[in-house]
Amino acid sequence: MNERFLPVSEDVIPAPDPMVHMSGGAMLRMAREAQGLHIDALAVGLKVPVSKLEALEADRFDLLPDTVFVRALAASICRTLKIDAAPVLEQLPRTAAPLLKTDESGINTPFRPSGDGLGLSSWHQLSRPFVLAVLALLLGIAVLVFFPFGQQTEVASAPENASTVSAQPLSAPASPDTEDSVSVEATAPSSATNFALSGSEVAVAQNSNTAAASDALQGAASSPPVIVPGSGATTGMLIFKARGSSWIEVVDSNRVVQVRKTLSDLEVVGVSGALPLSVVVGRADATEVQVRGKPFDLTGIAKNNVARFEVK
Repeated sequence: MNERFLPVSEDVIPAPDPMVHMSGGAMLRMAREAQGLHIDALAVGLKVPVSKLEALEADRFDLLPDTVFVRALAASICRTLKIDAAPVLEQLPRTAAPLLKTDESGINTPFRPSGDGLGLSSWHQLSRPFVLAVLALLLGIAVLVFFPFGQQTEVASAPENASTVSAQPLSAPASPDTEDSVSVEATAPSSATNFALSGSEVAVAQNSNTAAASDALQGAASSPPVIVPGSGATTGMLIFKARGSSWIEVVDSNRVVQVRKTLSDLEVVGVSGALPLSVVVGRADATEVQVRGKPFDLTGIAKNNVARFEVK
């Protein structure tokens, strides 16, 4: 029996590729398992943690640093397994292409020279606390240089226990032509010492009528000090003559400042006021003092070249 076989025309349908619809991580896992390579051995060969390989094969890209790391790790695995990396990289997320800005902050931003910000930079440097402190120090030095303190500072800095002298007239004698001696009380800085100056040092010429002399002194208290810039004669209960730059202050019993000024060379000042008069002489070595027309020596009562005494 002859059997006749007729050719049967059938369409050949190719078998579907199982890797077409697979993710990149699944493709890497399948290729590794096909070669019988354990994931720990692959991690040792690539020198990466096993957890990162597991995250890549499970498509857990959120557990990996970034897209660049994911694609680089996948390419390294493909080279180790000796497979084509293109299909695997096709299934992996791509890195975003850099965006070129066309606005003012992009590549078309005009170049600005550094000198344009010089004003702002200079103000920023000047606003630093250290720079401000240096400027304040320089300003203070300039004030001290151009506005020096006068002799008043020297007098104010003198010790409070400077010598004081009290000059008062004694009772009038029977004869009107006899001169009265003046008792002078001086307080030294080291110890309180009372001494009396003779009539040759401080002498007061009075009239025979003591009451009349007192009335004359009270009348002179209201008169202002007489200041004569030269070396000529002047009047007053106290007369100061400067032999150089000096400073004087006279305050009466009513706390009224009769005179407070700096004396120039050869300047003469006469002062009167309500007794007792408190007197301060800034430079005792450069000042001559007359009390009621008689010279008064300041060297014995001066302390630090500052003399303080009281006329009663």
